[in-house]
Amino acid sequence: MSKNLTTRTEDYSKWYNELVVKADLAENSGVRGCMVIKPYGYAIWEKMQAELDRMFKDTGHSNAYFPLFVPKSMFEAEEKNAEGFAKECAIVTHYRLKNDESRPGKLMVDPNAKLEEELIVRPTSEAIIWSTYKSWIQSYRDLPLLINQWANVVRWEMRTRLFLRTAEFLWQEGHTAHATKAEAIEESEKMMNVYAEFVENFMAIPVIKGLKTETERFAGAEETYCIEALMQDGKALQAGTSHFLGQNFAKAFDVKFANQEGKQEHVWGTSWGVSTRLMGALVMTHSDDNGLVLPPNLAPIQVVIVPIYKSDDELNAVSAVANDLMAQFKKLNISVKFDNRTTQKPGFKFAEWELKGVPVRIAIGPKDLENGTFEIARRDTLSKEVRTKEGIVNFISDLLSQIQADLFARALNYRNTHITEVNSFDEFKDVLENKGGFISAHWDGTPETEEKIKELTKATIRCIPLNRIEEEGKCFFSGAKSTGRVLFAKAY
Repeated sequence: MSKNLTTRTEDYSKWYNELVVKADLAENSGVRGCMVIKPYGYAIWEKMQAELDRMFKDTGHSNAYFPLFVPKSMFEAEEKNAEGFAKECAIVTHYRLKNDESRPGKLMVDPNAKLEEELIVRPTSEAIIWSTYKSWIQSYRDLPLLINQWANVVRWEMRTRLFLRTAEFLWQEGHTAHATKAEAIEESEKMMNVYAEFVENFMAIPVIKGLKTETERFAGAEETYCIEALMQDGKALQAGTSHFLGQNFAKAFDVKFANQEGKQEHVWGTSWGVSTRLMGALVMTHSDDNGLVLPPNLAPIQVVIVPIYKSDDELNAVSAVANDLMAQFKKLNISVKFDNRTTQKPGFKFAEWELKGVPVRIAIGPKDLENGTFEIARRDTLSKEVRTKEGIVNFISDLLSQIQADLFARALNYRNTHITEVNSFDEFKDVLENKGGFISAHWDGTPETEEKIKELTKATIRCIPLNRIEEEGKCFFSGAKSTGRVLFAKAY
């Protein structure tokens, strides 16, 4: 199988786009900016979804579903949120088509089928959900209300890229209501930590926890918590956000509750979400010029067995051993595939599973049966070794754990060696253009300085790290007083 991938050093963006398509993750559709997620790509997303769903339920959340359409007046109720998403909204104005008499066989919008009120195709669901919460919440006994939704949303992006930025994408969005400010802030921080745990333990991607600046904050939020990851090309990627909404949406939709003294108060809210953008992060963090490299915890197929044979008798003998191995793997909940296709040769299969990032490959041929051995290949290091069959299943189980840990360690080392402190604008520009990664620098805290830096360099403040040291300094750009360093980077 010829992969013919552009290399990362040659053109990182082209490498990414080719890999997503050639590894059968996704492809562009007939709708501008929208993608088809193919079965192999969707299988990875399903594993992500399953783990996150478990984590949400373990923290007390329940799933629900809300409408795709939001009446325009409802969408406008929280002004900052409406203004923040206005330029990305798709709008439904009519509900029927009719035959176009001037063009036989063609359809046109029926001018008599205009909606009384235009409908927004949800770019996010705060409006429809908070309007619903008004009837769900009456008393302190109804709180906290902890709801999550798995859904699709539409944001009319002008420049799109598979998984990273599409007009329609899949995600989950949590929306919670609380009796006190402290409870809502605790929820926002808790969900940021849930995201960080998932991304680090399952995706093997190290993240930095932080707060967004006021400029980068979610529209309608009082505070946005985030986790930021670093891709192989030195660009940052926002891997998840959790928003403390204060009482903004509760006031916009008049969501009140009677407290224990019987007094009416507005509830306090949060919202939080991750999307299929995580698929892009997974590809860009670990993969190489040979194809995908998938962490075992999310790989749809963790082990693939490839038979080597010349005759039907040899295939039958190898198959008997392979089927026994598969049964043992399944007892350990290790996903395994026996690639016994007779239409492709072993070399083709090796290349295909390498491209698709299967963590471990086992090759079994007649000589292995004679010697009681198997050839084991690791996808992450492209190394091979021959092992005896005794204890092979437990060895592979341990190997999968080792690969998971090694992928995280490799990504962590790259991230840590690409956080650079600078103290002047010249240093900042030099690191940005020649090294990349996160740049740790003092900032004077003003939106004006933040915007000017973005305008001149295209770098943004990714976050104010939660663990940063408070220290007096001077802004590297304006020279004004600063109370601590923030992280800048170019980002996806």
